[in-house]
Amino acid sequence: MPHRLTTPTLLACLLVAPAALADDPKPTEEQARFFETKVRPVFADHCAKCHGPDKSKAGLRLDSRAAVLAGGDTGPAVVPGKPDESLLVTAIRHMDDGPKMPPSKKLPDDVVANLTRWVQMGAPWPGDHAVSSSGVRKGEFQITDKDRAHWAFQPVRRPSLPDVKDTAWVAGPIDAFILARLEARVLRPNPPASKSELIRRVTYDLTGLPPTPEEVEAFVADADPKAYERLVDRLLASPRYGEKWGRQWLDLVRFAETNSYERDNPKPNAWRYRDYVIRSFNDDTPYDRFVREQLAGDELPDGGSRGIIATGYYRLGIWDDEPTDRDQAFYDGLDDVVATTGQVFLGLTVDCARCHDHKIDPIAQKDYYRLVSFFRNVNHYRNGGPTDEAPLFDEAPLDKVAYEAKLRVRESTLGQVKARIDSIEKDFLDRDKAADPKKPLKGRDLAAAIRERGEKLVGKDAVDNYVTLRKQLRGMEAEKPAVPTALCVTENGDKAPETFVLLRGNPQNRGDKVEPAFLTVLGGSSAEIAPPPGGKSTGRRRALADWIASADNPLTPRVMANRLWQGHFGRGIVRSSSNFGTQGDKPTHPELLDWLAAEFLAKGWRLKPLHRLILTSNAYKMSSRAEPKALAADPTNDLFWRFDMRRLSAEEIRDSILAVGGNLNLKMYGPGVYPEIPAEVLAGQSIPGNGWGKSSPEESARRSVYVHVKRSLVMPILESFDLAETDRSTPVRFATTQPTQALGMLNGTFLRDQSRLLSARVRRESGGDRTKQVERTLRLVTCRKPADAEVRRGLDLISGLESGGMKPDDALASFCLVALNLNEFLYLD
Repeated sequence: MPHRLTTPTLLACLLVAPAALADDPKPTEEQARFFETKVRPVFADHCAKCHGPDKSKAGLRLDSRAAVLAGGDTGPAVVPGKPDESLLVTAIRHMDDGPKMPPSKKLPDDVVANLTRWVQMGAPWPGDHAVSSSGVRKGEFQITDKDRAHWAFQPVRRPSLPDVKDTAWVAGPIDAFILARLEARVLRPNPPASKSELIRRVTYDLTGLPPTPEEVEAFVADADPKAYERLVDRLLASPRYGEKWGRQWLDLVRFAETNSYERDNPKPNAWRYRDYVIRSFNDDTPYDRFVREQLAGDELPDGGSRGIIATGYYRLGIWDDEPTDRDQAFYDGLDDVVATTGQVFLGLTVDCARCHDHKIDPIAQKDYYRLVSFFRNVNHYRNGGPTDEAPLFDEAPLDKVAYEAKLRVRESTLGQVKARIDSIEKDFLDRDKAADPKKPLKGRDLAAAIRERGEKLVGKDAVDNYVTLRKQLRGMEAEKPAVPTALCVTENGDKAPETFVLLRGNPQNRGDKVEPAFLTVLGGSSAEIAPPPGGKSTGRRRALADWIASADNPLTPRVMANRLWQGHFGRGIVRSSSNFGTQGDKPTHPELLDWLAAEFLAKGWRLKPLHRLILTSNAYKMSSRAEPKALAADPTNDLFWRFDMRRLSAEEIRDSILAVGGNLNLKMYGPGVYPEIPAEVLAGQSIPGNGWGKSSPEESARRSVYVHVKRSLVMPILESFDLAETDRSTPVRFATTQPTQALGMLNGTFLRDQSRLLSARVRRESGGDRTKQVERTLRLVTCRKPADAEVRRGLDLISGLESGGMKPDDALASFCLVALNLNEFLYLD
């Protein structure tokens, strides 16, 4: 099975690729900016692992212009100016009769378009050329007053509300900011959505599930002016809220329960982190506390088991269990943490400074390694080794001192057994010089060889002892601790090793020594470190967490307020929601964003009050209908003159199908479940079905957030509807349109089974009356009363199928399948 493409281990090489050829044409300023922002990051994120200097599959490297033009085993990858003749473009288009890159999943259409345009430009590659432009930094690195004046680096201050003409439309401060911009462009906000549209919209936005027909009918009939506010409060109090919004946070922190690469083995107890996130959202944990728990929960004096589980954040990334270069792999792991932390909490691409000063933002390479130093003492991940899990004494009434003493004895015994096994193996290998040196024995091969011919080389007693010791080791490793454990972060004592700038990101090429400090553009003060009692950690992560979660940090509240807005309006006030840097998108409503951030702080960093403010605004309640004048003036809806229609997310689609069929299991928490995956999909694994269990039908019908997240194996319905990528942070879900979506929804086993369950439900609830069955099906699927013409079409379809020889129950099930494929079911107005 081929390796799954992942975030690169050698981002360094891509970011500092030298000028490819002496006679390369020097890129224009526009071309340089386009390459640095649209092309180089794609090569880094999607291509470097397999086509970089560390590994060049098919002889192809994509880390310099010379390498791209030289190509690999099948010829040049790019013919400058001729995308249709370029193998690179053919591969990323996923043509039926050619290679497909990346092999796991086609790149989004806009990324394919950007790479195609780059080839059309002539494949310009700035490399180390000094580029004079407003977007790409040049010369000696320095932070200027202009850098410090960037809007995102300014203190959060609550702006005054703007004056508007139509004061009657303004239900609160949010509406004033929206209406002021619209009136400046002589535009009007859309009329309000219907009550049936509104309850469906807000129910999905807060719970990820559709409202029941009875809930819709009750809300539509409720004439109380406070009915909508009561609805919002009820939904915010629902446990379904944490499942919906917790899933959005899991997108950001690259949540998965396996390691990626070929074996893609499971991460022990990763599901506890998922449950922690859901509980945190349901409890409305203050966001500053939420940040501190994930970055330094084990260092908080009141962290407890919750704080330990929260630090599973550090262990969620990909992990190579057999790296070619262990030092490089170690720093790749640190880069994963720095990149995720910078983008998720601060909205900055700090990781672009790993190999050199940031080309675009005011972030020096030293700033990057100062951030690395906060994590430098963290034990490297070992996939369930002693440094990856910790006991949760809060959840088990055990004597902690006695338990830890017993654990020390166990670890000592394990060490002795392993040492004796290693000694016998070394003795055998020393005597087995006749073995083929090109195929060194290890693992099972070595154990088998010792059993087969060890008696002759090391003696019968040694072989018998070896077999006994290995059996003892397996038994000890299989023993489960007497206390629940959680995947977590640990440090190597309270003294951190030194941290150095790595020139060009090379672990073997050290530069200046650095100490923990914060970003220079935000003040750059040194961190005040106070190791916690016990000597188990340095306290560095706590210092970083306190800085990030400080009310004085201008980025943290803005970034999270923007993510909340994005969750309700489909896009953030800053569209590039994890990039608030100078090349990120500018806020369309900067004063509104600052007002929201200031309100977020004033409400004690709590999310639910901010949700309520947004959801009760007239801006949120607008219809999604198109209005010709506004559409012509603002086709991308930058001014929020209407509500943007959106397709349901992958999880919402699957969960909604289960919900309308009446068999959604709302059980919460616990280890992930394993719904059935077709044998044809499992056959794509090197060992079909490896790592995928089999849950009962009841467990399989749980919400999608509880489905086991295996990086190399995803349920087809979730995969085809654009489940978040797990190899790196996903701030925005792409919504693609592809044939597999329609094929799966019409012909997939899951949909066929669920359509039968839906038909059985409507027969139970509507009796034998065909008209009532059709009407009930459409009510469940569309969340509104169907028109008479819609009911007649359904009856005509069923009648036609029966006339063609289909059994009545099968005809109804076919109608239910059609209903589940309606755009009105899959899209949210």
